[in-house]
Formats: sequence, C-alpha cells, structure tokens
Amino acid sequence: MNTDSATRDLKFRRLAAELRQRLLQGVWPADSRLPTEKELAHTSGTSVSTVRRAVDELVAEGLVVRRQGSGTFVVPPNTPAPGRALVGVIVPDTAFYYPKVLHGIEETLSAAGARLLFACSGYDQAREAEDLRDMLDAGVDGLLVVPTLNGPVPAADCLARLAAMPVPTVLVERRATSLADTNTSVCTHHEAGAYDAVRHLAALGHRRLGLVLRDFSPTTGPVADGFHQAVRELGASSTEFRAARQEWSPAVADRCLAALRAAGATAAVCFGDRQAALLLAAARRAGLTVPGGLALVAYDDEIADLADLPLTAVAPPKEQLGRIAARTLLRRLDDPARPGGRVLLRPTITVRQSCGAAAAAARAALTPSGTGAAAVETPAPPPAPTLEESTP
Repeated sequence: MNTDSATRDLKFRRLAAELRQRLLQGVWPADSRLPTEKELAHTSGTSVSTVRRAVDELVAEGLVVRRQGSGTFVVPPNTPAPGRALVGVIVPDTAFYYPKVLHGIEETLSAAGARLLFACSGYDQAREAEDLRDMLDAGVDGLLVVPTLNGPVPAADCLARLAAMPVPTVLVERRATSLADTNTSVCTHHEAGAYDAVRHLAALGHRRLGLVLRDFSPTTGPVADGFHQAVRELGASSTEFRAARQEWSPAVADRCLAALRAAGATAAVCFGDRQAALLLAAARRAGLTVPGGLALVAYDDEIADLADLPLTAVAPPKEQLGRIAARTLLRRLDDPARPGGRVLLRPTITVRQSCGAAAAAARAALTPSGTGAAAVETPAPPPAPTLEESTP
C-alpha cells in the first residue's frame, strides 16, 4: 500500500471510529437521522468520499441503515440480526502495528457473517474501560481486546476484569504470566522472535551482542527474556541499553551507541524499528559502518524497510494474528463452555541490508569453487509462524 492510500485508509477508519463512539454515547438516538454526508464532511474536516466510506462501514456493521430518499438512520441497539454475531474490537492504536491485525480480524469476521463494533483506546485505561461498558450496553456477543496494561490500574486488575466479562473475550497481543489468569489469548511469541534474532546474528559470526530496548511496553520483557536465553545457550556475551519510548532521541541513540561500543558489541537487536533507525543514524554520525562495524536487527518490522539502510527485522505475523484471534473467538461463541488457553505465534525474520546476511550470501554465491576461500554460512530463514501451547 502506498503512502497516499494508507493515509486515506487511516482517515476513513478514524472517522468511522469517531462516529461509532458518538452512536454508542447516544449523540444520535435510535431511529434518528444522521447529518448528511456533506454536513459530516464539513464538521469532521474530511472529504465526502471519506465520510461515505466511514458510513459504509457503519452500515455493514448494522449500526445505521440507509433509506432511499430519506437519509441514514440509527438502528436501535437491540435490533435482532439473526445468525450475525456482533463482536466488539478494542485496539490501542490505529496508525502503528494494529492496522494489519485489524485487517485479519475484519476479514475473518466478515467471512463468518459477523458484525464488528470498533473502538480505539489510545493507550488510555479509563477510555478503554468506558469502551468496554459501551460495547456491553450495545449488546456485543463477544470481545477481542488489546488491553492497556501500563497505567494507574495494575495489569493484574485489568486482566481480572477482562476474565470476568459476561461475554466470551479473547486478548489480542497481550497475555498474562500468572497461572491464576483464566483469559484466552492470541499473541506473538516475542521471546521466540528475539531468540531467533540472536541466533541469526550468531550464525553470522557475532559473539558480543547488544540489546536495545524501548522501555515500559508489554513486549519489552518477553523480548529481553528471549534475547538473554539465546545468549546463554550460545555462551556469548551481551550488554543492554534501555530508555523509555518518549525519551528516545538522537542524543539518547548516541549514548546507546557509546555503551555498545564500550562493551565491544559487534551487533545489536533493537526493540523497535524507530530505535534501530535512530541507532543507525548514530552509527553514521560516529563514522561507524552498518553492518560492517555494527550489525542491526530491528523488532516489529513496521517501518524497518523505510530506513536509509533497510533494516533486517523480526516480523510478528500481524494479519495471521488477527485472523486466528477472530477464529478463536468465533469458536468460543459457538461453544461457550470451550476451555480457554493461549495461542503463541512465532515471528519470522525479514533479511535486508543491516545485518550483513544478504551481502554475505551474495559474496558466497560469487566465490568460485575450489579457490580455497572460506565458506560463508548464511542462516536459514526462520520457520513460518507456528502455534505453540494450547489452541482454544
């Protein structure tokens, strides 16, 4: 998808989310007529075509109905829709990471004839709690939720609230560590992703590795665990640099690079893409080549290919994650007594230019046989995403 197309898609999704929220809040009562598309375009500062796409989505979800010659009207929340489940979906962001997850969810629910009620929490726990109440009031049959676990409400309390929901609920890209937690979840196996990144770099000859982290994310801990397990198994050495997401800047990247060089690191795994791009720029400012002086692997693969030097990256299977989460919930709707569990999906590694593997493979391919030149071992591509643990 090109940039212009992605921007248009984001605008209509944002507008659809705003209109849904107003409907849930009763701004337009049941059976009342919505403002015209031209009026909505004027008040929202968007084009009529963007409004039309947003309203089309609400029509598809059964929230509003178009009446020829009369306008668009709000459907009463308890209007029955035989055979069509209403699924509430809450994500924290619609611009980064989650659009692909949402695409997988929407595609699967649509194929099953289910309707989708969507909200974006903006990583705000209070807003998320309000969205959950609104969705239950709207009569959702089940919930797919990416909960915000960092905030004033402890993570354990957030998870307990979701486990106690009166409708089947599946956590997406979040999971608990306590055995007391009974939530069903579908999540990327982030430990395995970081583990595979270390093994990938080790196969290229690196034995002194750095771990660069964006702190205070639910993914930070699993990435660190997988990284350190691989380092221990390989008998390698490592150093770690952390900074909060909002603190990351060129100056912080310069300090990170200085710490890596002081520890003798020749490669680093960076969570996430932005941190890797900042570190790449810091290396260039310091006259250090990438990957010659420092090999890099990013984690997330959202914007890794847009860096000045395309970054090798661990790529969570986002669309597949959304599809499997939706299928898991649909199975629970068919059989509410079905036992819960956890689904973990293993990421892949997308090899680009920042780790040295592509260049090494090219050199090996050009080396004439029988010259006595040392063979270059290029790591095999990681396995496709697989299910691990119990599949509910």
